[in-house]
Amino acid sequence: MNPKTSPRNNYLDWLRVLAILFVLIYHSTRFFNLEDWEVKNPVRYEWVEIWNLFSWNWMMPLIFVISGASLFYAVGKTGAGRFVIDKVKRLLIPYLAAALTHATLQVYLNWTTHGRFSGSYFQFLPRYFAEVFATGPLFIFELWDMHVWYLIWLFILTLLLYPLMRWLKGSGRKVLSAMGSFLALPGAVYLLALPTVLLMAFPDPNRGVMAEKAGGWSQVIYLWLLFCGFVILSAERLEASIKRLRWLSLGMGVVALVILLYVVITQGVPTYGTAIYAPTLGLAGFSSWCWILTFSGLAMRHLDFRKPVLQYANEAVLPFYILHQSVLIVLGYFIVQWPIPDALKWVTILLTSFATIMVLYEYLVRRVNLLRFLFGMKPLPRRVAAPALLEGEVQEARRTA
Repeated sequence: MNPKTSPRNNYLDWLRVLAILFVLIYHSTRFFNLEDWEVKNPVRYEWVEIWNLFSWNWMMPLIFVISGASLFYAVGKTGAGRFVIDKVKRLLIPYLAAALTHATLQVYLNWTTHGRFSGSYFQFLPRYFAEVFATGPLFIFELWDMHVWYLIWLFILTLLLYPLMRWLKGSGRKVLSAMGSFLALPGAVYLLALPTVLLMAFPDPNRGVMAEKAGGWSQVIYLWLLFCGFVILSAERLEASIKRLRWLSLGMGVVALVILLYVVITQGVPTYGTAIYAPTLGLAGFSSWCWILTFSGLAMRHLDFRKPVLQYANEAVLPFYILHQSVLIVLGYFIVQWPIPDALKWVTILLTSFATIMVLYEYLVRRVNLLRFLFGMKPLPRRVAAPALLEGEVQEARRTA
């Protein structure tokens, strides 16, 4: 089976747009669950924790798989130097721009609501940056304790995988073809869950490569999922297999999730070293993969079409993600203090945040080239004006006609 070479599929763009919208919905519920966050509602709800566990189980893993699938189409288009420059513009610069500007509002509200700082935002900034820059060149990693961590880790993991991906798209094409042929066999695609299952079940989650986490998952697992996206969502027979297996994937995902919820509700989150830890965390890794295949298969079946809104939404995805949590937390900080029902607070936070993000994107980010650059977008196309000399020639021709 030859690796796929056709233009990227529409379902991939729809899946990306819907995944980022889901991130907004997920974060809008973080005001109300039990776990601590930057800003919390005065009343918290245990059942929201169940929703958050479900979301955690697949949300960021799916986004890394989507990112890996997108890399299949990007790798090999240009040389290594141009590829790296593109990723610097697309990921590293937006990360730094966000983390050093509006995302600091999240840290400010976290510090003030948790008793770590008392004062205005402009009094907070010098102290915050003094702590961050005290680490020297490693300050870049001090900034990732915000939602924009996804950008810096996607940048790093992409560069780590690039040599392998470039080889698979070039002289290693037969290896990629063989991998695709094997994984397209009935049920073989579920074997790709094995590394995640093993990494979740057996290593100490607080030591070694598993100690560094973002979004609740180790970067080693994100690296694997990025590679999986590159491989499995870029071969036609694999796509067909994932599409066929979507209902089986959904069934196994539901069963695994119910078991996970039962364990967590009745016994709490398992502690490393206990008898129940390895099977529970391993099941979480398998469940995550089932949900990834479910949503991928459903998208392949129902979203492989193009509408004018898709081009607009796909271009807006990265700025939307970069803006969403800063807007959400600032608006939520005020709304959770209102004397209204909590359900109405959540709806208000969600809708006003979405509207604010879209207004900022449409009327500022999208229309100003400097902001487009800082948000990882390409510059606006220049309008081609008719040269003055050509216009003079046209007028002369008319006079002499």
